[in-house]
Amino acid sequence: MNDYKYIIIPKKFDAYKTPNKYQTSTTIKYLFKQRGFNAVYDDALPDDLSNNRCLGLLVNLEDTSTLFNTKTTLVLRDCQSIEIFRTTEGRSKIKEFRAAYTDALKKSFSSFDGMEYKYTPKEKEEKKEVVEEPITVSFKNDVKSLEEKPKEKMEVQVATPENQSFKSMEPVSSNIKRADEVAEPISSDILYAQPIENGYQLVDSTPKVRLKLINTSVENVFLVDYEGKNGVVLKKGEKWYLEYSENGSKKLEELNIKF
Repeated sequence: MNDYKYIIIPKKFDAYKTPNKYQTSTTIKYLFKQRGFNAVYDDALPDDLSNNRCLGLLVNLEDTSTLFNTKTTLVLRDCQSIEIFRTTEGRSKIKEFRAAYTDALKKSFSSFDGMEYKYTPKEKEEKKEVVEEPITVSFKNDVKSLEEKPKEKMEVQVATPENQSFKSMEPVSSNIKRADEVAEPISSDILYAQPIENGYQLVDSTPKVRLKLINTSVENVFLVDYEGKNGVVLKKGEKWYLEYSENGSKKLEELNIKF
């Protein structure tokens, strides 16, 4: 594993018809990042990985779920499609799909526990690449241009357990208006749900955590603490709403949540 600099996460696995189904892509990237791997989405590759796909391992999710059990296995292959690593099969009996896949994937990732990963470049291959490259000045300029990129542009590829998000590559419109110096309205943002212990956290495209949803015994109903006010996030029809009390009256705001 130390021979590979990146872990490439598809936004749509072959097992599914839609991107990030059951939040599998965002969960897998989060779990790799949590263990110190440099995980990137397959449509947002760094320059060195775009030029040399052999720097990364491509993740494939094998879904062998049955009617009563959710089963997941991760397979990592190199640029020649050779299998390099296969995790143990994670199993979950949770009935709710998103929670079941999160639980099963966490169990699959137990295969990485205790692994002291640290990328180690192959010196011989690096020297050979420089010697065979006829125009060394161009190679140096490429490296320099990477170093001179503005910090905020480089940070778009960074994801941590706190700000991990599944970003669409399409432009996202936003009409956020500050109510005061502390609170911000959240009804018009696209909020991406990420699994956390006992529920989800909702992040915007910044990414910034806007709300934390706590599971309840009722399906599609979550407890929240919104600006110090107790409330709930619930689903009515096909839409999600934030409901809370303010100055003795009930407030209801529509949320645009992407799971």
